[in-house]
Amino acid sequence: MIRVVLPQGLRTLANVSREVQVEIQGEVTQRSVLDALETAHPALKGTMRDHQTQLRRPFIRFFACEQDLSHDLPDDPLPDEVVSGREPYLVVGAIAGGLLPPVRSETS
Repeated sequence: MIRVVLPQGLRTLANVSREVQVEIQGEVTQRSVLDALETAHPALKGTMRDHQTQLRRPFIRFFACEQDLSHDLPDDPLPDEVVSGREPYLVVGAIAGGLLPPVRSETS
């Protein structure tokens, strides 16, 4: 079983807890995990990947074993720690924004 951790918005949409488990037949890749997740929880279809192109949505990131996998190819194998269930596959909502202006002290 592959452990998947979802951000709060997707957990609410799918009506699941923080971590869900999906079973993968064959090679464990980002594509196979997301396919299994969307099959098990149809409300998630199109939330992480575009319906047509299957490309990652701009404000969604994928991590495993402290590595950003967001720009890896969808069919690259996931780390052995994820395949064995020791580590989860993380779906993270990215945070957008610019730099904050510098804070000025009273003496400057």
